[in-house]
Amino acid sequence: MSTSAAATPATQVTPFPAIRTGRPVDPATVIADLGDGLVLRHATPNDADALAAFNGEVHRDEGSTGPDEWVAAWTRELLTLPHPTVRPDLFTVVEDTRDGTIASTMNLIPQTWSFDGIPFGVGRPEIVGTHPAYRRRGLVRHQFAEVHRWSAAMGHLAQGITGIPWYYRQFGYEMCLDLGGSRRLPTREVPALPEGEAEPFRLRPATEADLPAIMAVAAHARRRWAIADVRDEALWRLELRRAGESTPNGQSLLVVEAVSAGADPVAVGYLSHPNRLWGTGLAVQALELGPGVSWPAAMPSVLRHLKATGERFAAEGGPAATPAAAFDGITLGLGGEHPAYAALPRYATAARPPYAWFIRVPDLPAFLRHVAPALEERLAASPAEGHTGDLTLGLYSRPGVRLTLDRGKLTAVEPWAGEFFRADASFPDLTFLQLLVGWRSLEEVERAFPDCSARGATARALLDALFPRRPSLVWPVQ
Repeated sequence: MSTSAAATPATQVTPFPAIRTGRPVDPATVIADLGDGLVLRHATPNDADALAAFNGEVHRDEGSTGPDEWVAAWTRELLTLPHPTVRPDLFTVVEDTRDGTIASTMNLIPQTWSFDGIPFGVGRPEIVGTHPAYRRRGLVRHQFAEVHRWSAAMGHLAQGITGIPWYYRQFGYEMCLDLGGSRRLPTREVPALPEGEAEPFRLRPATEADLPAIMAVAAHARRRWAIADVRDEALWRLELRRAGESTPNGQSLLVVEAVSAGADPVAVGYLSHPNRLWGTGLAVQALELGPGVSWPAAMPSVLRHLKATGERFAAEGGPAATPAAAFDGITLGLGGEHPAYAALPRYATAARPPYAWFIRVPDLPAFLRHVAPALEERLAASPAEGHTGDLTLGLYSRPGVRLTLDRGKLTAVEPWAGEFFRADASFPDLTFLQLLVGWRSLEEVERAFPDCSARGATARALLDALFPRRPSLVWPVQ
């Protein structure tokens, strides 16, 4: 599924009729009385129709003629179908008890990401929306406070959300991780199979028997990224289930097989795309190959398969159909950097730069302690290997952090209460998170923020070693 449609909160301001739950509030679901007749409560499966209708309306684009079917279907699915990490009570609802009107809602999607191979729990707040008549009352803030409590109770060390510019900064988030980014190839540039040759690779629908191979390829791909998503077998089964859906959220999960004469096909990768065209193009949201597989060798076969699939979608008809003549492009939505891009015709490809995730790390020392093994490996591979000493980080209005190194081992990470001007390095607001996740280098953060600085060659060498600029790719759990 595309994440772009869930860029929350909704900015649609056109009034729409009140959507009511149609039943009294169950006291057992109430979290808090917000006053003025409003209560904050957990959702239940009985809210599926009302919340799907509400989110479809509140998330539709300004000027559109109907609700956002994608968001409505996603809401209903999360509330009614089994999901490995989401339950109905992980939706919040602000309800006006005077008439049952839904005023606001959001939800939490627990998942696991990795930091240089070290898994950590992440809470993803999503599908945030408030009816225009109830805005500017602090309802989203109340819900974030609750959702952050749930996330902390689950042991999550971070939260991440996709959303409109700036908005989530007011809840402790920093924009600091690539979101999206793509390359679009016109269908006319897809290379034809040379006459007389057989396809060296083919794609077919994945089955449950393919999951071990898919998970092995995903683990191999994660080594490429500073931050990446981690799917267990249950989450891959969820992707398989969605492959059979004809809803707006339906998507295909395919296995890439290497084919050679006289031998059985071998699974060497996977690919995922929606079961429909987006506009006049077919979008790919995940594509990975295993170790020892050449991207330049495999990509022509992959592109030919995608071209044929897009032509089929365009010709099948239905409400989401595109005239076959209008299907004109394949979009690889694989982030800002990806090995697949190097196998595309350079001058025929249009690049779209990434947007950014909003990331929150509420307890920075706890996060750094958790990823200490990865930080030690980075240090060991740098000119500062074996270093002994403290590195203090001043965060101006926030508590600082002291990292203690002993012969290259991170032996302690503690809050530091010193003055920012006495710190080895200072970072305004939440800008250290940009360095933490590898989104920017120290030099880039200093250039963008004059009040960020590292004092002395030792501090600079340690920060460059521990927090280098590195690409990330997160295909989030939906």
